[in-house]
Amino acid sequence: MQEVDLNSDLGESFGHFTVGDDQAMLKLVSSANVACGFHGGDALVMHQTVMAAKARGVDVGAHPGFMDLWGFGRRTITGDSPGDLGRIVVYQLGAMQAIARTCGHAMTHVKLHGAMATQAFTDAAMSAAIVAAIRAVDRNLILVCTPHNETERAARQAGLRVACEAFADRNYGENGLTLPRHQPDAVIHDPERAAHRALQMIDEQAIRTQGGVKIPMPIHTLCVHGDNPVGVAIAQKLRQRLTAAGVTIKPISQLSGF
Repeated sequence: MQEVDLNSDLGESFGHFTVGDDQAMLKLVSSANVACGFHGGDALVMHQTVMAAKARGVDVGAHPGFMDLWGFGRRTITGDSPGDLGRIVVYQLGAMQAIARTCGHAMTHVKLHGAMATQAFTDAAMSAAIVAAIRAVDRNLILVCTPHNETERAARQAGLRVACEAFADRNYGENGLTLPRHQPDAVIHDPERAAHRALQMIDEQAIRTQGGVKIPMPIHTLCVHGDNPVGVAIAQKLRQRLTAAGVTIKPISQLSGF
């Protein structure tokens, strides 16, 4: 029987600014990647998100990014040494770990956010520093990551478990990475189309680029972005279609085979 995790990037509201509908999304997903206050989120939002996830049996992980609230962590930032980037990640993981513990929940995984993730995919030194930071905090943490890049290679070399992620609501370029958001059709807004693509990826154990090229990869977890205006509708349709196809949805910590 096939099984998959359904994850979403949540807890990205802060102060008086609301991003997405976390409460609705937490009814649908099995794992939540919680912003740690750098690109979004704050202490109160983190606590609220973790408590809501715990009540629904949803795994929680850290979603660290660059310190870039204005740019939502999606702007290219250079100049930090690999060591400094590692310390930035440790800071965020520590905050998430402490909040999860005080909520009586466990931090199970880490998923890099936005520009930090994209830059690390092609930067071996950056990836090595981030992976070392994760391992130093807790070597049992699972790294949620797109495969075939420097971050995955660094994680496997360091002995971290890697859950390979595909995006239900994003299109892929020929390099196997998601298309930049400013490009046409980079973000999918049609729930039926997103669900169809996700089921195809699970069936083929591969992603399809915008040009139709099939790139093989194991698919352990599917992401629906919480900041997508139709993210909840996509998650609803995806969950329906997965269940109808006999695919079991499990939190990331309960998956086997990676």
